[in-house]
Amino acid sequence: MTSKLLRGRTLSFLRWPEAIDDHAAWRYEEDGALLLDEGKIVAAGPYAEVKKRAGTGVETIDHRPHLILPGFLDAHVHFPQMQVIASYGAELLDWLNKYTFPEETKFRNAQHGRRIARLFLDEMLRHGTTTVAAYCSVHKSSAEAFFAESHDRNMLNIAGKVMMDRNAPDGVLDTPQTGYDDTKALIAEWHGKGRQLYAVTPRFAITSSPEQMEMAGALCREHPDLHMQTHLSENHAEIAFTQELYPWSRDYTDIYEHYGLLGGKSLFGHCIHLSDREADALSQSGSVAVVCP
Repeated sequence: MTSKLLRGRTLSFLRWPEAIDDHAAWRYEEDGALLLDEGKIVAAGPYAEVKKRAGTGVETIDHRPHLILPGFLDAHVHFPQMQVIASYGAELLDWLNKYTFPEETKFRNAQHGRRIARLFLDEMLRHGTTTVAAYCSVHKSSAEAFFAESHDRNMLNIAGKVMMDRNAPDGVLDTPQTGYDDTKALIAEWHGKGRQLYAVTPRFAITSSPEQMEMAGALCREHPDLHMQTHLSENHAEIAFTQELYPWSRDYTDIYEHYGLLGGKSLFGHCIHLSDREADALSQSGSVAVVCP
């Protein structure tokens, strides 16, 4: 077994703080330590105590006076958009059509996907993000590239190929059946392999037909241990267009609710303009609003 002792200031969060002065919610050690065994934390606390448990001959890495923190988690990220970050766009839908969809078309090339996945995950680790919930492109090979690079790094990541069969260029579209089939194949290949986790990923209601939304719901029912991720209420034009496409819906959230996509493992990106009814529906179902303006 390979053991390491990390020494430095340590900060651990024990539970959600109830107030700004709720000091029992966290623990700080001015001279702290973590004992790692095969990459997993097996002990944490004051350096003197952890050192005794570690015994002699353990490699010690001294990070003092720096602070050792748990890795950051990013619950909503698009790895194929790495090269269009900060591209100017007046509105979401214009930005998708002008920058994002043309960029994601490049991921038809498996080698391109592997190169960007490598760069993306290296960049995540460089600034301390150790777990992400990632959207891949519509191409099955993009998810394969992401999971392969993640597995090589022994990272715990959640990801899925986006399902999208309308309102986008041909180069980034699948069909309800191919989206379902590709997703099933990726689940079989990658979910639970090492530390990899799969998320059923209908991009959003605008780019998924009712038939594809049915397929996404079926996947969630067939694999209740999976996460589900999609977008919800990022801007007003998106909301209006969505309800034009689904005129029977009470609101944007009702569409996902109708197809069985709400639940304790459902991640809804943005959630900027929710009505009270929508917020209640997410809360009552245990769904997660990943608020990222």
